[in-house]
Amino acid sequence: MKNMTLASITAACSGIFFGNEQQQKLGIDGVVIDSRKVKENFLFIPIKGERVDGHDFIPEVMKNGAACTLSEKVLEDVDFPYIFVDSCEQALKDIAEFYRKNLDILVVGITGSVGKTSTKEIIASVLEQEFNVLKTQGNFNNEIGLPLTIFNIQKEHEVAVVEMGISDFGEMHRLAKVARPDICVITNIGFSHLENLKSREGILKAKTEIFDFLTSDGAIVLNGDDDMLETVKEVNGITPTFFGVANTTGNYADEIESLGLKGSKGTFHIGLDTYKVHIPLPGHHMLYNSLAAASVGKILGLTKEQIQKGIETLASVGGRNHMIEVNDYTIIDDCYNANPVSMKASIDVLTHALGRKIAVVGDMFELGEKEKELHYQVGEYIGEKVIDFVFASGELSKELIRGVQDTGNTCILKHFEKQDNLIEELKKNLQPGDTVLVKASHGMHYENVIKELME
Repeated sequence: MKNMTLASITAACSGIFFGNEQQQKLGIDGVVIDSRKVKENFLFIPIKGERVDGHDFIPEVMKNGAACTLSEKVLEDVDFPYIFVDSCEQALKDIAEFYRKNLDILVVGITGSVGKTSTKEIIASVLEQEFNVLKTQGNFNNEIGLPLTIFNIQKEHEVAVVEMGISDFGEMHRLAKVARPDICVITNIGFSHLENLKSREGILKAKTEIFDFLTSDGAIVLNGDDDMLETVKEVNGITPTFFGVANTTGNYADEIESLGLKGSKGTFHIGLDTYKVHIPLPGHHMLYNSLAAASVGKILGLTKEQIQKGIETLASVGGRNHMIEVNDYTIIDDCYNANPVSMKASIDVLTHALGRKIAVVGDMFELGEKEKELHYQVGEYIGEKVIDFVFASGELSKELIRGVQDTGNTCILKHFEKQDNLIEELKKNLQPGDTVLVKASHGMHYENVIKELME
């Protein structure tokens, strides 16, 4: 890892080094917070969790070959080097920021209320046609996960595509300080995290903190169909590139044709280039994600053929509109997370299915004081569609069911106090040819529904 000696790391995190002068010259090969992932010559950063304190594993990781550890405690009578810091969590970010500044790499930072992961995947798929790309793995998009993603950047990587997720003011500022993005992408401004951010105006303010550390010659890519994002006109002399379907003033798509669960196709107008694209994943929202990817690809000099191939070879990600064919029926696995916008988008995907359509939905979290109203509105939206069954569990989902009922929709509605009962009843009602959407916030643990259906 470039310039990552114990001396430079100590300075970066304002720590106090305990060890000899020779040890300070040692360079490390990796940084981890998980004691099980420690390898020889790694730096271990012990994080205090709700149940486990990483400090308890310091003797073990040093015995297993770690070069050094951080510690918020003074370690008595030890024969290994360590760096004393006030906060390991803050040190993690400080060290990652130092490492990022020493890297010769382009960073694409992605945020938004909905579609961050899908957009990250499709941007990475496009850029991989030209560059060696590192992308955020899993849900490593917060103040712990983002620094760990930065530490995974190696000398062979040319572009890093990083997802940046927040729930409160100030978080994006701190994430941007670590990532130092060259290109900022914002997918939309929805209703996520209203509990802390209060309004869509608050969400816009929090999300646009991503611009705080945008490089001076960087680029901004925004959804021009979003009424909040279209108000962003210029940032530090940088004019945003807009994309959309309704807005044709920037990069846009037209001649759009839905292919049901097989995706969609349309004509893309990116700069002066015009070309037809088949998007292999279903949902109108995937058009926007693909346009964002095409916009980034164009900024970085990819040809239209490369952009086309990157979009058309995209594979789905588990937990996010992932199509699973099993036992003569289709599962739409979209259980990673949920908010009103993404829930409605997933319902739209379900409506394209052949055969009976079954929505298995659950509570959406972090919606603030309007949580019941927003669940009711999603229910009303479902009630306007042709859906055969709605199975739900969770206290807030009672409002969703009520919203469906009040539309007069005659679909079969069932609410369950316990998830086990929902799964049992769902299995009884399944028939060959059915399509089942599974959608809820991550805390509902609807991955258990997916597991049971696959078994």
